[in-house]
Amino acid sequence: MGARKGLEAFEGCALPAALEAMGERWSFLILRAAFNGIVYFEDFQSALGIARNILSDRLGKLVANNIMTREPVPSDKRRIAYRLTDKGLGLVPVMIALRQWGERWGGHPASGPVLSDARDRKPIRPITIQAWDGRTLDRGELCWVEQADGASAPVRCTGPARDRKPGL
Repeated sequence: MGARKGLEAFEGCALPAALEAMGERWSFLILRAAFNGIVYFEDFQSALGIARNILSDRLGKLVANNIMTREPVPSDKRRIAYRLTDKGLGLVPVMIALRQWGERWGGHPASGPVLSDARDRKPIRPITIQAWDGRTLDRGELCWVEQADGASAPVRCTGPARDRKPGL
């Protein structure tokens, strides 16, 4: 199957690969459960109400993509623990952003426990897009910049902010 017309500009984009690694909704629900401390197959199945074959398949894909590890439990070699890797923990902000999006736009207001700062017990702030210096950016302040090849020439900005002059 050939590339779809107009997608050439996104060649090399990491989003399709990330979506392929995650699979679909069960993968996110498994990761949410793992983030909340679930490590055993039976506990994932019980907490999520997922069929054994689907759970086995999704756990296998998460392990194959190095998002989770599969480790024998030292005290019971027949039992397996599934744990998030650093790569898997890197998905936590993505999952939080998706949840916040769903609460805002999906008709599912926050219910149950609210993710909070462990020190202050205050709810976390919404996930935002931030500049290198911490400023929150909106869509009009974003653009795509080609990676410079070490040259000091100005780089072209394309995208929502392409028509803006620098500094405005």
